[in-house]
Amino acid sequence: MDKEPVNKVAPQDIRERTFQFSLDVVRLYKDLDKQSNTGRILGKQLLRSGTSIGANVEEAQAGQSKADFISKNAIALKEARETVYWLKLLGASEVAMSAQLSGVLSEAEQLSRILGAIIVTAKNGKRKR
Repeated sequence: MDKEPVNKVAPQDIRERTFQFSLDVVRLYKDLDKQSNTGRILGKQLLRSGTSIGANVEEAQAGQSKADFISKNAIALKEARETVYWLKLLGASEVAMSAQLSGVLSEAEQLSRILGAIIVTAKNGKRKR
């Protein structure tokens, strides 16, 4: 009889995950802020979009209606996609090292997919919180 692994990890709550992502973006911004003017400017763009994802997810949780819930998550998705753009630009322009960006970029892409699925599920009438 096989036993399940003891350290089985439950899926992380989207609010926790976007909060942790915001912290990662803030840490990355601190490094970019110490660099060239280009790093500071692009870093500010990244900071705005990257931290906005979690803020909009939090607002969605308190949505006054299904439409409000979907709208706030749609804004979070747009911000996640914008964040992916800034991260790719930082890497392609060599303002930041690819190794420094890879984990944050991967998480931004995953969050985009998750938020898209949340929106589709909510539109189909199954609202999960």
